[in-house]
Amino acid sequence: MQATSLAGRHAVVTGGGSGIGAAVAASLLHAGARVTLMGRDLQRLRTQRDRFTAERRNTVQCIAVDVTQADAVTVAFDEARKQHDEIDILINNAGQAQSSPFAQTDMALWQRMLDVNLTGVFLCTRAVLPSMLERQTGRIVNVASTAGQTGYAYVAAYCAAKHGVIGLTRSLAREVATKGITVNAVCPGYTETELLHASLANITATTSRSDQQAREALQRQNPQRRFIEPDEVAHTVLWLCAPESASITGQSISVSGGEIL
Repeated sequence: MQATSLAGRHAVVTGGGSGIGAAVAASLLHAGARVTLMGRDLQRLRTQRDRFTAERRNTVQCIAVDVTQADAVTVAFDEARKQHDEIDILINNAGQAQSSPFAQTDMALWQRMLDVNLTGVFLCTRAVLPSMLERQTGRIVNVASTAGQTGYAYVAAYCAAKHGVIGLTRSLAREVATKGITVNAVCPGYTETELLHASLANITATTSRSDQQAREALQRQNPQRRFIEPDEVAHTVLWLCAPESASITGQSISVSGGEIL
């Protein structure tokens, strides 16, 4: 893929301050896109922007937003357009995971997982879709999870939300299939991010396992016996955003070392 394949395109990456979101933003910038990083922590977004080279840093803007709040999402996307014009690419990456046995999953936890992981995708997609339909072009990539393709114990609310993201992806992809817009999901397995580190800390805090034992237990779910790197997910996202991927839509692509077959 040529470095200029996304030249002139404006991409929004939610949850862009670290991990997969930061890696995706770097890949899009390298391909020539202008990028808006969105997230709740503006300073974290700016710190991430400052890690890019000076040339690329000038094509990045940072906007603080809570993707669970409809009015805030509308304002944030309007602001994004002021500097970088219409949005051509949306990467719905903002997410959160919290574990709990099903019997101890209260309404607050259930609603929080749905709000962050599913409703946020809906609200951000709703903010960009009218313009994409008008211009008959667009790429939407939802960062789901292998939890959206299978079931994991102790994360029922998170799994339900990620299954919902895949359902939304498939439905919208069919709805806009003739409009020049593709809608896909990428589904990472356990990935070396802050989210994974928090999960490992929770395992060591609630069991007798060491950090290394916890790592090995999670890595056994990956046939390659390793964690996924954020750049591997970013490469898949970049491929889906390329002009040459116009026929790829409605897919849920597992980036998991063969965990989902």
